[in-house]
Amino acid sequence: MKRIMLAVTPLLTAVTALGLMSSRPVDPATGPEPAPPVAGPPARVPVVVELFTSEGCSSCPSADAALRELEMAQSVPGVEVIALGQHVDYWNRLGWKDPFSSPQFTERQRWYAESFREGNYTPQAVVNGRYEFVGSQRQTLARAVTQAAQAPRATVTLARGADGNLNVQVSNLPAGTKATTVQLALTEAGLSSKVGRGENSGRLLQHAGVVRALRPLGAVAADGTFAASVPLTLGAGWKLANIKAVVLVQETASRHIVGVASLPLGGPVPN
Repeated sequence: MKRIMLAVTPLLTAVTALGLMSSRPVDPATGPEPAPPVAGPPARVPVVVELFTSEGCSSCPSADAALRELEMAQSVPGVEVIALGQHVDYWNRLGWKDPFSSPQFTERQRWYAESFREGNYTPQAVVNGRYEFVGSQRQTLARAVTQAAQAPRATVTLARGADGNLNVQVSNLPAGTKATTVQLALTEAGLSSKVGRGENSGRLLQHAGVVRALRPLGAVAADGTFAASVPLTLGAGWKLANIKAVVLVQETASRHIVGVASLPLGGPVPN
């Protein structure tokens, strides 16, 4: 009998030790309870980089490359960089008409210029409506993106409805936010041009996400919320697999973007 006790004691000791090392109860028959699921990494903070650019500008390709590489690599820790390449039209008279240019983007750049007290120029980067600088300055770009991610932000939720519409919901605006509008941008990745004339003649230019359409959706209500179901109309020749919907929540007076979300449109529409 004594020999049996000596054989069992180490087993009891091991079970007891296992129970002491674990904060979860131990059943000798089944062992410790399963560990709770481990939380995944925190969601990245979305930050918008608007690049005002033109295929007619010889200094713009380097800025396009900087933003395209940053968006593809997503190398700023904890941040999702969302590129809005907006091709202005004031270079078109100098020998090459940029096929992605629009006077709407020129006007948006002028709207920013009123706030920054800076004339229009290319390539100009604007980060979350807060910081502006020459878009080819890679270190400045990374610093501005990091700083913008620290600001309080609204909750913006996007989803495709069974009807194909984009369902937009905004809530939890930062305290003190003044009159705010919601805007929808449709961007297309993977676009390029072989330039035939002008300062970039003979060059193949590859672009960061090009804004194909930009339109207002409405104002945020007094209670800080907004909801809409938005029909999506794509232009002829756009590649759906490369299209992304980007919703901006922007304070009108300061131009600060206080909320943003993006959603690729190439996936299946829910039933």
